Amino acid sequence: MPIITVTIDSKTYRMACGKDEEAHLTALTADLSERVGRMRESFGEIGDMRLQVMAALTISDELSDLRKRFAALEAEVAQSRSVVAAAERARDEAAARAAEGISGAANRIARLADALNAPAGTAAGRRPEGGAGEP
Repeated sequence: MPIITVTIDSKTYRMACGKDEEAHLTALTADLSERVGRMRESFGEIGDMRLQVMAALTISDELSDLRKRFAALEAEVAQSRSVVAAAERARDEAAARAAEGISGAANRIARLADALNAPAGTAAGRRPEGGAGEP
């Protein structure tokens, strides 16, 4: 486990971290150091521990807000997925109805084509020429 040296508010600390996490831990400590420095400028010398606790509470507050936003986004995504699923079902039903309509129209067209191509006198509703009932 790597050991690195970090500086927070002008104080040096040795810390262990996971393999390949050195840069990440260094960036986190730089952020914390910056926060503590800004608080020191705002509040003056109120003690290192108090400044670090205030910085930690600020970070915790930000994390809490982000968790709430994340939960709201997850709910929005779930709702969007539900809307998409309903739209896909409606699309599939409309496609099925369209396919049935097209199939019915194709059958009617085929029957009309058959009737038009039938030999004279054998079309539906016609009597053959020279058949019964002609004068």
